[in-house]
Parts: sequence; C-alpha cells; structure tokens
Amino acid sequence: MPLTITIEKFRNMNNLEELDLSANSIEDIKGLDGLKHIQHLYLDYSSLNNSFFYKVGVMSSLRVLTLSGIWFNGNLPDQGWSKLSYLQELDLSGNGFNGTLPSCFGDLTSIRLLDLSFNQFTGNIALSPLTNLTTIEFLILSYNNFEIPSSFVSFFNHSKLKVLLGDNNRLGDQIECRTWTPRFQLQVFCLSNSRSNKPGMKLPQFLFYQYDLRIVDLSNNALVGKFPVWLLKNNTRLEVLTLRKGHLTGPFLLPSCPSPFVSSIDISDNHLEGQILTNIGLIFPNLRDLNMSTNLFEGYITIFLGDMRFLEVLDLSNNNFSGQIPEHLTIRFPYLRFLKLSNNNLSGLIPLSSFANSTSLEYLYLDNNHFDHFVGKLPNNMSFFPNLLAIGISNNHMSGKLPRWIGNMSQLLGINLFSNHLEGHIPIELCKLDSLEFLDLSDNNLSGSIPSCFNRLNMRHVHLNQNKLRGPLRFSFYNSSSLVTLDVSDNNLNGTIPRWIGTLLELSILCLKLNNFEGEIPVQLCQLKQLSILDLSQNNFSGLIPRCFIDIPFETSYSKSSVETNLWGADILYSIWKFVKGSRSSHHYAMISERFRALDVQQEVGFTTKYEFYSYKGKTLDYMSGVDLSCNHLTGEIPIEVGKLSNIHALNLSHNDLTGSIPTTFSHLRQIESLDLSYNNLNGKIPQLIELSNLEVFSVAYNNLSGPTPERKAQFATFEESSYEGNSLLCGLPLKTNCLGTVPTSTMPKVLDGEVEYDGFIDMEVFYVSFLVSYIIVLMGIVAVLFINPHWRRAWFHLIEVCMTTWYYFVLDNFVKFLSNRSV
Repeated sequence: MPLTITIEKFRNMNNLEELDLSANSIEDIKGLDGLKHIQHLYLDYSSLNNSFFYKVGVMSSLRVLTLSGIWFNGNLPDQGWSKLSYLQELDLSGNGFNGTLPSCFGDLTSIRLLDLSFNQFTGNIALSPLTNLTTIEFLILSYNNFEIPSSFVSFFNHSKLKVLLGDNNRLGDQIECRTWTPRFQLQVFCLSNSRSNKPGMKLPQFLFYQYDLRIVDLSNNALVGKFPVWLLKNNTRLEVLTLRKGHLTGPFLLPSCPSPFVSSIDISDNHLEGQILTNIGLIFPNLRDLNMSTNLFEGYITIFLGDMRFLEVLDLSNNNFSGQIPEHLTIRFPYLRFLKLSNNNLSGLIPLSSFANSTSLEYLYLDNNHFDHFVGKLPNNMSFFPNLLAIGISNNHMSGKLPRWIGNMSQLLGINLFSNHLEGHIPIELCKLDSLEFLDLSDNNLSGSIPSCFNRLNMRHVHLNQNKLRGPLRFSFYNSSSLVTLDVSDNNLNGTIPRWIGTLLELSILCLKLNNFEGEIPVQLCQLKQLSILDLSQNNFSGLIPRCFIDIPFETSYSKSSVETNLWGADILYSIWKFVKGSRSSHHYAMISERFRALDVQQEVGFTTKYEFYSYKGKTLDYMSGVDLSCNHLTGEIPIEVGKLSNIHALNLSHNDLTGSIPTTFSHLRQIESLDLSYNNLNGKIPQLIELSNLEVFSVAYNNLSGPTPERKAQFATFEESSYEGNSLLCGLPLKTNCLGTVPTSTMPKVLDGEVEYDGFIDMEVFYVSFLVSYIIVLMGIVAVLFINPHWRRAWFHLIEVCMTTWYYFVLDNFVKFLSNRSV
C-alpha cells in the first residue's frame, strides 16, 4: 500500500546519499534543497507533479535519477537540468511527455545512461541536444515520435556509445557520409518498427564499420536487398540477429567461419529463397532459436537439420520444404521445445518414435502438409510427450482412429486436428486432459456421441462440426463455465437444447446448425450476456422466438478469435545492462525481451450471411455478431424486441412459419448488414427502413406483404426485384406493379407519335427458335429409329423409292402432255 510522504522529513539527513521512494504518494516536495549530498534518487511510479522539475536543479550532487511510470504528461520543463553536471543516469520512461527535448539537456555533460522510452517526444534527434551528449553509453528512445536519421552521422563523435534502442519511431532521411566513419562501436542496435515515408529501408551504411555488435534488431522495417551476411562476418561475437518482416531477397548465405556466439536468428517474413546450406549446424553450433518461416525456401529438411544440438525453437513454416520428417529429430535436438513445420509440402508418415521420448518438446505444429498417419508402436506403459502443450496436425491426410494415448499428455492446452480423415468415436481418454483449452476435431468422420465427461474440463473453445456425431447433448458441457466457443454444427445430433445452456456465462459463439434438434428455443439462452453469434438454422425448432433476446447485448468480444500462450524465447532474453558496466539502475530494467505466440490458434467459425457462407477468423470474428434461426418451424409473430438488437450485423429468420407484420423497431438495427425474412407468412406493410445505412442484403420475398415497397433511397435503391418477389400485393419499384393502379408498368419505351404500336402476344424470335429446335428433334428421332430397326429402315427406303418413282413418272407424263399442247 503506497504511503503519503513529504520530502521535508528527510531535510535534516545531511549525509543522505541514496533515497528510494518508488511507488509512494509524495505530498510535498519542499525540502529538496536540503538533500545536498543525495546521489541516487528513485521516484518511479510515485505520485508527483511537474513542479518537481522546476526544483530538480537544487540537488546538484545527483548521479542517478529515475522517474519512470509517473505519467507527468505535457512538455518537459526547460530549466534546472543545466545544474545537474554530475548526473550519470536519467530515466524518464513511461510518462507521456510530448514536444521536443529541452535545450538544456545538452548541459548533462556526465550523462552515461538516458532512457526516454514510452513517451510522445517529437523532433529530429540529429537537431536535438542529444548530439552534445558525447559521454552517453546507453541511449533508449523507443516508443516515441522522434525522427531518427538512419545514417546517425550526428552521433559519429559519441565514442562511448554502446547501446542504442530506437524502436517504434519515425525513420528520417539523411545523406550517408561515406568519408567519415563513426567513432563508436555499438554492442546493441535496435531500430524495429520504424515508420518511414519511403517504401523499403536499406541497412544503414555505418553498420559496415561496426565490429562488436551483439544484438541487432531491424525487424518490421521492410528492409530491401540481399541477406547481409557481412554482419555475421564482421561481428564475430554477434548473438542475436532479427530481420523479420522485410523484403530481403536471394539465398540465405552463411559466413565461411563458424559463429559460435550466435544463439538466435529470425529472418521470417521475407522473400528469401533456395535451399538451406547443409553446413548451417557447423556455422551456428550454439544456435537456440531459428525462425525462417514465411519465405520461399525449398528442399529436403533432412539434409540441413544437422548438428544444432542446443536448438530450442525451430520454425520452418510457410515455405516449400518437402520430404519426410527425420526419424531421430529429437535425438539430434534434445532441447527442442517448439517445432513448427506447417504449410509446407512435407509428406509420408509422422514418426512417433522421433518425438515420443522427448522430455522437452512443448509445441508441435505440422498443419497443412501431406502426412498420412502416425507410425511407430509405443509401449502401453510408456509416458511419452510428458510436457507437450499443443499439437496441430490439421489439414493433412491423417486417417484411422484418434489414438487413446493422447489422454496421457496431461499438460496439453490445445489439440488441432481438423480437416483430416479421422473416424471412430471420440476417446473418453480426452477427459483426462485437465488443462485443455482448445479442441478442434472438425471436418472429420468421427461418429458416436459427444463424451459426457467433457463437462469436467475447462475448455474454452470446442469445434466438433462437420462430423457424424449423433445423439443429444445431455450433460456433455454442463457446468463448462469457461466455454467461449461451442460449434457442433453439421452433425446428426438431436433432442432439445438443454436448460443448463444458461449456465455457460462466458459463451460467445453457439453454432448448432444442420442437426436434428427440436423443441422450443429455450429462454435460458437469454442468460448468455457474452453471446455474439447464435446459429440454430436448419434444425426442427418450433414455437415462438423468445422475446428475452433483448437481454443479450450481442456485443463484439475480443476473447473469441484465438487462444494463445506466450513462449519466451530462451535466448532472446538478454540483460542489456550487462553492456553498460556499473549501471545502478539495473534493478529497474532487468532485460530487453521478446516473446512470440507459441499456442497461437486463430479459430475459424462459419456463418451464413448475405446469401453466402463465410468463414470468420481473427479480428473479423471478433467484430462479427449475428443471429440465424432460418430453416426451422418457428411460428407466431416476430417480437418487437428483436428489432432492438442494435449490435447485430446479420439476422436471418427465413424459411419458417412466422406470421404478423414486420416490427417497426427494425429501423433500430443500425449495424445490420444482412436481413432475410423471406419464405414466411408475414403480412402488412414493410416499414420504412432507409435509416439502415449498412444494409447490403435485404429480402422479404415469398410472404403475404402488401402496400408500397420502401423508398428507393440510400441502400434500398440497390435492391432488385428478387428482394420482394412472391408478394402479390406489393407494389412500387423495383416491382412492375404501379401503386396507383393495377396496370403493369411497361419496361418498353413509349410509342412515338405517328408510329403503330404492335399489340401481338407472340414473340417471333422465340417462335423461330422453338420451331427450329422441334424440327431438329423430329429429324433426329426418325434417323435414330431407322438406325435401330433394320426392318423399318428397309420399309422406309422402299417407300422413298416408290415415292420417287411415282413422282418421276408423274412429272414425265405431264411434261410430255405440256409439250404436245404447245405444239398444237
């Protein structure tokens, strides 16, 4: 609990040299002038106002001053700093300061460490007082709005500079100075996520003159050019190289000599191509993290996965690698924790023996390849995969039954096996997995019922859709209070929706589509305040639509799109303070760190809207909300409360037996994009809904509606006749019926004066086409009959012969008579 403290209490401590008042409430700063011998003052996360800076100069003996996390806001006062000529370490991080740096910062002539991160400072650092701080060793500018010139020419005289962190700022332009080499030798250089007005960024030229780099992070800068192998050649003590999310092209070249200090390389999300050199294990013998994902690499992975014995993280996903998984992979890499080979062209069998004995493997991802099935026989008493947290082998060609030994992986958080050819029952051994959060067995051929013991688990996301499961839900998910997603659509489940559904208070997505559920829609659904997607379509539900749906906010939810746990890269945790010897602030800053999502499952949920079946995932799933009750046997009127669900994006009540009028409250569906009320028995007039500015699809077809269609304004000007067809008493555009009478509105142009209007009802073009088609059909029929029956064929030809002979003599006789008459 923070204490309320006044500085006055320490006024009489004349010999006080170090004072730590962090995380306290400082009520009054009077008495600062009494701390004449104070050298170290720590005020982080305390309550302090800007008046402190106007008196900071009275503590002229200060060596270390830390003021992080106080959130002062506003501009940093431009006074008092010039008197702190002995100050060596100043921490102003996390305060929300804005504006440019005060000019008197240039008077901090003894400063070694300056941390300005996590503020909103602006200005070009090449024109700031930082250029005068030639004693600086450790400079942190991350997460501001500084303009940082990539050449750093203005800092070439800072001979003591060792650590420079400038992540998440704006990258400025500055002409490279090729004739002037920097006097500093950096050990840490981080300039990731820098915004630039120009597309692409070239590596700063001054890096060619650096020979003592240990950590380099230039990720997410759209770097262009070839892979900078010279960075590895020039800096023999380099430990971490991160160049992800760029536009690097060409092969991944390696230095000719081993780099024993390199422990982490991340070149993911580039355009590197070709095969990986087979000696990569010899060049980087102590490599622990290797991420080459999302490139254009190819070849067999068995060739280059060699002697990297200490490897812990290996990500080769999203490339064009082929071949099989090496049989003794985990023997080669005994410390391997994370393996991701997803989205390649790997094939063959998955050798269980390659993974089963691994005591370190935690994450295994083999999705989107061409694997057939597991191979390898395991002893029944074997405790394999003891520490596995996630397994993903979705979208392969896995066949057979789900192995029962999967229940022995007691630490599992996620199972992703969708889009395979698995069959048989869901093994009840899954109920042993007490830590399981994500289960996706969708798009397989699983049969039987859903195990009732699932109610003992704390699963958050369950996908069992597109299988052949049958039977009622019963108690399968009873008391599953953590459940966020339940998708069992497209199965053969039956029975009613159990009343315990109302106890699933975290449920956000409920998909029961394409089953044989029946009975009324339970009012217990209205207790699900987190619900955003409800799909009960294509079942046998009957009765009324619950009025209590108004109690469900249908708001967007940010917990439904993914499940993730973070894996801290073991060799990306570096205490940068070790590069600044003698720093007294190291207890405030333990390390620079980076973590990546190890269990990063973006779940996918299908939902029909705008006449199309869409798959929603990621952020689009977060923002999606809708209700689909179509293709059931619901009766009664549409409750006016449904029109007050202002947050839903899609509403489908089509193909039911609903009666009554369309509620006027539908004008409140301000977020609606798709509204389908077709194929019901609705009557009355269509209310004015032109305020629904987001509406893209609208249908009230095949009802008993009457009166005029909505005004042809805004979105309603785009809807075709198909949106209203099947309502004989509707009139107005786009229908052909005029609301002023029963005369149909002609689509032909009016006849001009003096022209005769044709009043026929036969379309001659259609007549000619139909006549020609009929003639061809008759002719082909005659030919077919004559070809099949030889007797009829002979009779036909005989008839033709007789007709031709008769016609010949008829013409001949008459021609002779004609000539005789003319001669007479």
